[in-house]
Amino acid sequence: MTMTLRELAGNLGTEHPQVVPITVFVAVLCLCLGCLSGTIILVLSKGKSSHILTFNEELFFIYLLPPIIFNAGFQVKKKQFFQNFFTIMLFGVVGVFISTFIITAGSWWLFPRLNFIGLTARDYLVVGTIFSSTDTVCTLQVLQQDETPLLYSLVFGEGVVNDATSVVLFNAVQKLDVTRLDSKNALHITGDFLYLFSTSTGLGVIAGLLTSFCLKMLYFGRHSSVREIALMVLMAYLSYMLAELLELSGILTVFFCGILMSHYAWHNVTVSSRITTRHVFAMMSFVAETFIFLYVGMDALDIEKWKMTKLSLGTSLGIYSTLIMLILVGRAAFVFPLSAFSNYINTRAERTSAITLKHQVVIWWAGLMRGAVSIALAFKQFTYSGVTSDPVNATMITNTIIVVLFSTLVFGFLTKPLIHCLLPHSTANGQQPREAKMPKEDMTVPMLSMEESAATNLLRAKDSLSMLIERPVHTIHSYWRKFDDAYMRPIFGGPCHNNSAC
Repeated sequence: MTMTLRELAGNLGTEHPQVVPITVFVAVLCLCLGCLSGTIILVLSKGKSSHILTFNEELFFIYLLPPIIFNAGFQVKKKQFFQNFFTIMLFGVVGVFISTFIITAGSWWLFPRLNFIGLTARDYLVVGTIFSSTDTVCTLQVLQQDETPLLYSLVFGEGVVNDATSVVLFNAVQKLDVTRLDSKNALHITGDFLYLFSTSTGLGVIAGLLTSFCLKMLYFGRHSSVREIALMVLMAYLSYMLAELLELSGILTVFFCGILMSHYAWHNVTVSSRITTRHVFAMMSFVAETFIFLYVGMDALDIEKWKMTKLSLGTSLGIYSTLIMLILVGRAAFVFPLSAFSNYINTRAERTSAITLKHQVVIWWAGLMRGAVSIALAFKQFTYSGVTSDPVNATMITNTIIVVLFSTLVFGFLTKPLIHCLLPHSTANGQQPREAKMPKEDMTVPMLSMEESAATNLLRAKDSLSMLIERPVHTIHSYWRKFDDAYMRPIFGGPCHNNSAC
């Protein structure tokens, strides 16, 4: 039996299957092709250059990174993302700060002992942010979303929040006065981070809602796949550029813009546009990541940077090993403690979806790979339009490339055997978390009612406050669903969860 476009779009729904941007096989293949291309170019140029294009960090942050982050927000499973929002934010925000501190302190203490000197205080802080940015794609390709929904949502959610947090923290470090590193400056950088995080998120939400309103209410954007898709792409890119012009975080803005568009705007377009947007946005992200890995492969053979480092083989190996060790330790320093804290909070809330020790090991391993964001941040800090004449800066570029290559090839190839060992198919089904649900009547009754007595309303408010204290995430989510159905969806679009008119 054939399936119509409308039936297919209906089956997609808002909780669509996750589209992974780029598999570990493709990433490794692109790296190998980049190395092969670099070798050919190096031979043809008689050892003068190994790549055709010079890396430009502005090109990356303006044209390559926005499609990757927007697609991550557009494809995210919103229900699981926000149900585990507290744990995801612990890993993606608090974890980045912990990892950055450990990598910064470790490199500050160990690099001079390896006879590698010349980095400034800001450089060491930047090193911490660069190597705290994760690439969880390899793990997501192996995990089965239906078998381990909790684990999948944590790994994916932490991955996208981690990248955004690393970029925001990197920008905050750039504005930091490193001549006076004290508690006041620490509070200042924390305040800058919170300001950037909140304002960038708000701008992304506004852009997503405005796009949804235009597609639902205005005629010029409807009934044409070309106009509908173009409006979504242009508004997302406009929000990113506006955030950059206002010196906010375009990464966070375009990420939350993607979430809001997926939640509202996607339901206001034609059936063909719904199907097309999934593939177009995934394709744009795939092309951007492929280009980055190809360039990294070519840049790994940049002879000028290798000659400029002026370090012995033993010292270079010591630096690489130190960075890998710090990544391992920094990752473990927050995954296991924060997982225990999350389990404690969930136990107090009487939820059964605990993060087991095997899940914690998978989450720890998932964040060991380094990818495109690490490369871009390194080039932005240690080069000018991809070119550097400083031996110290050239060493940091080669260090970053080696770490990305090693983590992608070694950790990436070991991901599948590790997960199959820890989470075999027969036991994965048995470990599927059971999500606590509120009684049906709790999901439909209003918080306050004008038709009931003051005593009844006071009792209901007291019960709601008690639920909010005992189970904050679930209670807020249930109240948001009622508010979303009653006020947001009728204006911005999307199906309702209850019988209210939308």
